[in-house]
Amino acid sequence: MLGWALAFFIIAVVAALFGFGGIAGAAAGIAKIIFFIFLVLLVISLVAGAIRGRRPRV
Repeated sequence: MLGWALAFFIIAVVAALFGFGGIAGAAAGIAKIIFFIFLVLLVISLVAGAIRGRRPRV
């Protein structure tokens, strides 16, 4: 998911360089949303891993 956020960020930067304001704004907005979703999923994953703990392999 972080890869998608990075891809939309690059699209936004390229569009901004060529002067496509609407496309750059939309791509930047999508990149922000995907990045924050990634952060939320990361925190949930870390908390779930801490609660479960690691079991030693036998």
